[in-house]
Amino acid sequence: MIIKKFQANTETEAIMLAREELGRDAIVMNIKTISPKGIYKLFRKPVVEITAAVDDNINYKTEKPKSVNSPVQAKKQVPGIIYDETEDIAQDTVKGTEDADAAPSVIEKKLNDLQNLLVKQLSEKEAAEKSEDKEVSNKSLACIRLIYNQLVDNEVDEKYANQIISEIEGTLKKDASMDNILAAVYQKLILKLGQPKTIELNGKTPKFIFVIGPTGVGKTTTIAKIASKFKVEEKARVAFVTADTYRIAAVEQLRTYANILGVPLKVIYSEEEIKQARDDFSDYDIVFVDTAGRSHRNKEHRDDVELLINAIPREERETYLVLSATTKYRDLIKITEVYKEIADYNLIFTKLDETSCIGNLFNIRMLTDAPLSYATFGQNVPDDIARIDAQSIAKQLLRGQ
Repeated sequence: MIIKKFQANTETEAIMLAREELGRDAIVMNIKTISPKGIYKLFRKPVVEITAAVDDNINYKTEKPKSVNSPVQAKKQVPGIIYDETEDIAQDTVKGTEDADAAPSVIEKKLNDLQNLLVKQLSEKEAAEKSEDKEVSNKSLACIRLIYNQLVDNEVDEKYANQIISEIEGTLKKDASMDNILAAVYQKLILKLGQPKTIELNGKTPKFIFVIGPTGVGKTTTIAKIASKFKVEEKARVAFVTADTYRIAAVEQLRTYANILGVPLKVIYSEEEIKQARDDFSDYDIVFVDTAGRSHRNKEHRDDVELLINAIPREERETYLVLSATTKYRDLIKITEVYKEIADYNLIFTKLDETSCIGNLFNIRMLTDAPLSYATFGQNVPDDIARIDAQSIAKQLLRGQ
């Protein structure tokens, strides 16, 4: 006996398929509606399946039944029975179904086994793809962790390192290469460091540059370096004012630089005297004011510096806080907080040549939101100074020590 299954969108179409292939002697053993299982349900609609059989001694390929006259006639037939002129198949349906109950169950089992095999293979493929995705994700994570550790090793505060990593993760593809991740961090560092804020001349009125900061950071030498560039390169008219009368030989140190550059120097002790200096140097382009370098914990000193700064109109002055790159981050936090109470400032970092880690430049920039300006890297006047280069700083932060 030959047993076959036929599937179509409707019962009528399935019966017609069976008659066309098996011939008039075929008997219908079973009719059922099949709903796709597993992932197939996403792509297929339910179909009608009939199980038909014919004696294998009959040449069913050469004996063709007459076709159903019309869809209307087919719809009037009883479901489960194939009709023709002699109605032979209709009379044999019930008997044939009883004799062949076992056969379709075996075929259905094999078909189900095949479907299960396909589902298993697809599941294995999905699992392999997930494993591959996980491997890519692990590589990206390892790369990000490496960069994070590099930032922290260069003394970038963990809070800011985490912030950078968090911000770039949302912009990266899941299969981003190490070069792409590194480039994203590099660009993020540059954006956060910002453009340097350097001194520019007013043109008509003198600009007063107040240089503040704790003792020992190199304020006086920094003034000499910047003033030299304006004097030599821009041919600017430069003057010095010093209020640092507390430190031994501080006035003499600045006087030495003034004599070398050929610029005037005025020593002051109060805000009234700096107002007088403003009048005295009204024809100059730029006036550098060296303040006393005492402990930031000294409130009296802080008040004196604030009075000096406020004696000059805001539009005529700029303030630069000088910090040493070798100072501990915890101390830098305290210093910047104290001087923020005195005036808004730009940041100058000194002694970059004395440290291998420059994470504090980034930390203080992030903490204060104050613009970076200059950096010094030696005692030579006027050579060992330059405006801070965000690209150079970013490269150093990502580079090993």
